Amino acid sequence: IGVVNVPDPRIARLEELVKPERVQMATVDIVDIAGLVKGASKGEGLGNQFLGNIRECNAIIHVLRCFENENITHVDGSINPIRDKETIDIELQLKDLDTVTKRIDKSKKAAKAGNKDEQKVVEILTAVTAHLEELKNVREMDLDEKEQEIVDTLQLITAKPVLYLCNVDEAAAKDGNEWVEKVKEAVKDEHAEVLILAAQIEADINELETFDERQIFLEELGLQEPGVNRLIRSAYTLLDLETYFTAGVKEVRAWTIKKGSTGPQAAGVIHTDFEKGFIRAEVIKFEDFITYGSEAKCREAGKLNVEGKTYIVKDGDIMHFLFNV
Repeated sequence: IGVVNVPDPRIARLEELVKPERVQMATVDIVDIAGLVKGASKGEGLGNQFLGNIRECNAIIHVLRCFENENITHVDGSINPIRDKETIDIELQLKDLDTVTKRIDKSKKAAKAGNKDEQKVVEILTAVTAHLEELKNVREMDLDEKEQEIVDTLQLITAKPVLYLCNVDEAAAKDGNEWVEKVKEAVKDEHAEVLILAAQIEADINELETFDERQIFLEELGLQEPGVNRLIRSAYTLLDLETYFTAGVKEVRAWTIKKGSTGPQAAGVIHTDFEKGFIRAEVIKFEDFITYGSEAKCREAGKLNVEGKTYIVKDGDIMHFLFNV
């Protein structure tokens, strides 16, 4: 498990103005799961251990090899990211099929006893079964809210959002290559993002000691920032997350919330007592804080808003909560 900071230049701007004792960035946990082989759904290789690990994750980053290199062997003896993707997909689809079939059997028994809700479950999961049998991922299905709720209870692996990461060589780091284009075409119906990253370049960047050295290296390759920064931001978006800040002399901190969170829900990320006893939140927009330079000046200029329990937190809000337990 790697805990990775979410790159956010706004933190540096707040640090300059507030001069806090410490800074805490938002983080994403990335779990590196051991490779999957054909037959994993039936217990081959690490089999069910792999599938158990992946079920606990919120989203999947699927790394596909899109470069040729005779010195680095491929388990199948040749480079073909579309084949590699399909190998993984089939194993995950088979595992989901097993999960859905077991649930249908259970729901059918309840439906026979007259449970109308379970009859609806059988209908929806029968459609999911047919979809999986066509070697398609559940995330491609067009489900309404009620259907989605039922599917969500099963934690199906192919229903999870996915990001395809094309690992390329240095020559393709900026614009990709023909394999990347084939991957984009293959996943166009999956509502999935495709990112290009050259893992070897990322390793080389990490060995450079100073920020200036890294920038020069990136500029020589025609890149604006390390690919890993784009990856982490994309993963953050994939998980439907956004950031709000707290800013004081003790600490400037980025807090992670689901998009659409209310004031009390955002407060609960700091401590459950903040959510239970929420009274109100004082909110300053990030741009206003940068313009006026401090909380006091924002208050004077009428740029500090007092919000109640129904307020939907916006990405970049700087917040101070009042609560009573």
